[in-house]
Amino acid sequence: MSEIEERLAELERLGLYRRLRLVSGPQGPRVLLDGKPVLLLCSNNYLGLADHPRVREAAADAAMRWGVGAGASRLVSGTMTIHRRLEERLAAWKGSEACLLFGSGYLANIGTIGALAGRGDTVFSDELNHASIVDGCRLSRAEVIVYRHLDSEHLEWSLRRHGGGDGRQLIVTDSVFSMDGDVAPLVEIVDLAKEHGARVMVDEAHAIGALGPSGRGAVAEAGLEGEVDVVVGTLGKALGSYGAYVCADEEIISYLVNTARPLIFSTALGPPAVAGALAALELLQERPHRVERLRSAARTLRKALATEGFPVEDGEMQIVPLLVGDEHAAMRLCKEALERGVFAQAIRPPTVPAGTSRLRLATMASHTAEELKMAACALGEAVRALGLDPATMGPSVSANRTHVGDEHKTEEPYLPMTAGERRGDAPFDLERESSIARAA
Repeated sequence: MSEIEERLAELERLGLYRRLRLVSGPQGPRVLLDGKPVLLLCSNNYLGLADHPRVREAAADAAMRWGVGAGASRLVSGTMTIHRRLEERLAAWKGSEACLLFGSGYLANIGTIGALAGRGDTVFSDELNHASIVDGCRLSRAEVIVYRHLDSEHLEWSLRRHGGGDGRQLIVTDSVFSMDGDVAPLVEIVDLAKEHGARVMVDEAHAIGALGPSGRGAVAEAGLEGEVDVVVGTLGKALGSYGAYVCADEEIISYLVNTARPLIFSTALGPPAVAGALAALELLQERPHRVERLRSAARTLRKALATEGFPVEDGEMQIVPLLVGDEHAAMRLCKEALERGVFAQAIRPPTVPAGTSRLRLATMASHTAEELKMAACALGEAVRALGLDPATMGPSVSANRTHVGDEHKTEEPYLPMTAGERRGDAPFDLERESSIARAA
């Protein structure tokens, strides 16, 4: 047996082996999965625009007018009129001075973090940030300080402990976290950044089309447009296409053009993807009711799951995790759901922390209420068929979760600060806090 075979066998033993499933047809509410008709409940095509006729036509027309590929990187000959048009529209929509397209959200994150932080600088990152942010932090060669998920007190403690040097400071966070559907405390993060002289970078990948006025995202929902230094967004989820963008002031965008390696050394986005995203953005602006349809679908699914006994809170977030815990159990539940006509992918490490494997459900504006109620019923049946209790599948609360292995751990020790310490009225005694933490 070769080394690779041994590693694959180990992944199989651990319940972490993956294979590609074949989806036939567009990313609509129903697809053929490996030849079997199923309800699709794990796509990020949140607004149902990936297969919208206007989006399809725009992509086809662009292919005929500009060709399929851009032919070169943005800085050689790859920047075309269609790229500039979408950048201008996105900047206006997001209330930003400028915008820059990237080949993917992964490239946008590693390129932007690497440009804004390097040796001698410090990046403060939420422990459950997306893998592209984790990798961007690692590749930047900056000192990376990981603060506890959504914990602004731990972020403040970390800023006080590690900030104040000569290097640049960058706080980076998802706005909506892709595996839990929870929202970052953006107002508190921006306030802390101002207090400590740090920049803020927010990835809005799963917030666009779901939160904020007309689906403009969590930054707009929090009333922070113009106050976040860098906003990253994707074209491949609610906007139904492929690629990503970065919105910032003209100075930062010019700096990224000159320093972001994934932009400099990657072929530009193909014109059909850009034109498709442009058409989707126009549809979203013309018909913002799609955002409300997505929220309504989320409410329907959540209520139906609660009726089946799942501890799911009422709300409007389109991402609903059903925590299973064990990797093998999550795969068995995925299989049972498939047998009942529902495709809800099992998500396992390293995508989520060890011990928090789950089915990640995602609604789309194109789902009907009847489809979502049927899905909830099928999931309830699948859970009970495995002898599991739906009531145990609530949100995982852990004091020190990790993401994508040990390279993105929260630092210890840490205890919440007192109100006086948060105001800066009392000194923070690290030795005292450390001894208390060890004793605990």
